[in-house]
Amino acid sequence: MKTRIKTCVIGSYPPQIDTIELMHSYFNQEEVTWEKYIEYAVNDMINAGIDVVSDGQTRDPFIQIFTRKLKGCRTRNRTEIVDKIEYHGPIIIDDQKYVRDLIPKDKKLKGVITGPCTLTNSCIDLYYNDEKKTAFDFAYALKKEAEALQKHVDMISIDEPFFSNHIPDYSKELIGIITKDISCPTILHACGDVSTIVPELLEMPVDILSHEFKASPQLFDAFKEYSFSQGICLGSVRSDDIRVEPVEEITKHIIRAIDIFGDKIIQISPDCGQRLLPRDVAFQKLKNLTKAGEKING
Repeated sequence: MKTRIKTCVIGSYPPQIDTIELMHSYFNQEEVTWEKYIEYAVNDMINAGIDVVSDGQTRDPFIQIFTRKLKGCRTRNRTEIVDKIEYHGPIIIDDQKYVRDLIPKDKKLKGVITGPCTLTNSCIDLYYNDEKKTAFDFAYALKKEAEALQKHVDMISIDEPFFSNHIPDYSKELIGIITKDISCPTILHACGDVSTIVPELLEMPVDILSHEFKASPQLFDAFKEYSFSQGICLGSVRSDDIRVEPVEEITKHIIRAIDIFGDKIIQISPDCGQRLLPRDVAFQKLKNLTKAGEKING
């Protein structure tokens, strides 16, 4: 029997932040309650019909949400590395527990970890002066988060947008540190035009490769030159464009992918996180993605 292609999100969703509440909390030195912001994002995903949801990464941008809770990092305008990077305890675990209680039993939950290369290249290094050592210490810290995270999610995605700019020759080892002995399916997401680094991506020790096939259709030709074992999460609506793609357009895009890759297409998603889109646009893109998925799945 044909396996049903799942609809999913990459990670982030437009946050609906109450600035008055934030100001009040700041001046009164009160802790902000982030649950309602997570709930806005998750409810939109569910109402759009998405099969695999995330926490929406509404609590913090995808760099700071990790670096604020890692030893050795200090966040001001940007994160600064001021000491040895070490794991200091759970980072996004409580958010996943909260989402798990929100979603119906037929929905799956994806935990998203920002990758060690992207963290390394997004921080100001005032301690190591050695990019490779910094990246490995991030990887070992993130491994501990992944070990805790696998108990609460159905799959774990490692987000490495930096790979589209530069992929170090030790990247496979970094990803392997995080994914080794993880019991749930693992995903590598790298957005942008990754057509020149396909051989390196195919070496990554993950179960699913997630890429921006809608904005970068040249990826079809780049990937079809190779045989590979991983499944594909197919970017099918753009995350950098407010135009909402019609269902028929999305459907044709998915059919093209299936014609090339067959049953390796196991998930369809936006190209990347949707954080920078207007909320109504992000929601409609997810709805149309779901409708296209229903047509494909018959």
